[in-house]
Amino acid sequence: MTALWIAHVTVTDAEAYGKYAELAGPALAAHGGEFIARNARYVQLEGKDRPRNVVARFPSVEAAVACYNSPEYQKALDHARGASERELVVVELTD
Repeated sequence: MTALWIAHVTVTDAEAYGKYAELAGPALAAHGGEFIARNARYVQLEGKDRPRNVVARFPSVEAAVACYNSPEYQKALDHARGASERELVVVELTD
């Protein structure tokens, strides 16, 4: 069943985070992921405001988790650690 990867991010080091972004896209694609919203207009209604919001669609929760745990994504994530504050969740879509 299709799943969404939803990230809320505050970038604290744009240069390092840019390196993350360069590597993360191919890692997601390799696991069947595709971005459906990145840095788009948003309205914060509750919770902590994070100015960068990203949504990617994956074929399944398992594919999204496999992507996150993959060596390719972890290499990308090395650039985001210390360069951002993030929350990331994977949510399975319902019919």
